[in-house]
Amino acid sequence: MAAPSRIEQLCIEKGMKMTGQRRVIASVLSDADDHPDVEEVYRRATQADPRISIATVYRTVRLFEEANILERHDFGDGRSRYEEITDSHHDHLIDIQSGRVIEFQNDEIEALKEKIAAEHGFRLVGHRLELYGVPTDSKKS
Repeated sequence: MAAPSRIEQLCIEKGMKMTGQRRVIASVLSDADDHPDVEEVYRRATQADPRISIATVYRTVRLFEEANILERHDFGDGRSRYEEITDSHHDHLIDIQSGRVIEFQNDEIEALKEKIAAEHGFRLVGHRLELYGVPTDSKKS
């Protein structure tokens, strides 16, 4: 038997019942290096287990989100997209032409957000930054 995926291990630690189909969905999400929507998770999961229904994927993703294992994003394309919640903070740059999402971390932005909060009498406890753009001619993807 294969070792549990990161998401499966988090589910086990939270006391969730892990069915075979939940394990497949957890594995698909753990292996994702993008931000798949439910339909894409379903497509990938059915490659491993064709008996998984789209309804099962929706229920499982919602369960993982409610357990603070997954984070839901709306990048303006009308689809909820998901990624595993981790301790390492990052922001997102979204190519509005292709839908590609680039994760990045920038120390200058992190320092600026702290400065802005302090100027307004706040201590930040979190933030989310999403930048939307189109490729420049010299860097078309």
